[in-house]
Amino acid sequence: MNLSFFKAGPFFLLAGPCVIENEEMALRIAEQIVAITQKWNIPYVFKGSYRKANRSRVDSFTGIGDEKALKILQKVGKTFGIPTVTDIHEAHEAALAAEYVDVLQIPAFLCRQTDLLIAAAKTGKVVNIKKGQFLSAEAMRFAAQKITDSGNENVLLTERGTTFGYGDLVVDFRSIPAMQQFGFPVVMDVTHSLQQPNQSSGVTGGQPRLIETIAKAAIAVGADGLFIETHPDPLHAKSDGANMLPLSQLESLLSKLVRIRQAL
Repeated sequence: MNLSFFKAGPFFLLAGPCVIENEEMALRIAEQIVAITQKWNIPYVFKGSYRKANRSRVDSFTGIGDEKALKILQKVGKTFGIPTVTDIHEAHEAALAAEYVDVLQIPAFLCRQTDLLIAAAKTGKVVNIKKGQFLSAEAMRFAAQKITDSGNENVLLTERGTTFGYGDLVVDFRSIPAMQQFGFPVVMDVTHSLQQPNQSSGVTGGQPRLIETIAKAAIAVGADGLFIETHPDPLHAKSDGANMLPLSQLESLLSKLVRIRQAL
């Protein structure tokens, strides 16, 4: 897989549950999104974390087991003939995850971790680097360069909001054209940019009512792709339910976004 995949439609979509909860749910979510994206000619990558390493509390759900979750991601890809993406957190995870998925994602907090970026690059997979909440868009040039200097030109860069005070994020849409200047596709992480982290309860909050607003603005600004976490029942999701899009609302949103892109 290379970057040509991401240029075949009005924009591309990375979407799925925050974390792999079980096989049945992963397949059900993927089946519905595949049907929607095929209808609207949107290149689609199924997203699911095989393990959540960055949680607020030690008793938070982290996953069903690494190999079990990775095999589910592999099954989703083979069942529907679509690429898949998952997060990695340490350098030694890159080779393992690369056996099962097509895109390796670098979490925002880890975007400066040189060993992690180099390990991901050396797998030959597409590497999606999320911009740190603490970084300017211009600084992401150096994260991308770590991948390309390792012999891998297949880089995606993702905007996911910037820290605004202690418990909120704000989206600076200038980041999208700024990062596009580096020559790589730029993704807007719609749902994570609406998180309200570091809440006193130890559970991350969110503003899902603004998902459509952020997505529309990103497409209008010219984002190449969107990242959206979605779930049939966000209130009962095991991770990040506070800022996920109900799966039943996805097609309505995408249809509006396609029309915006066509108008441009």
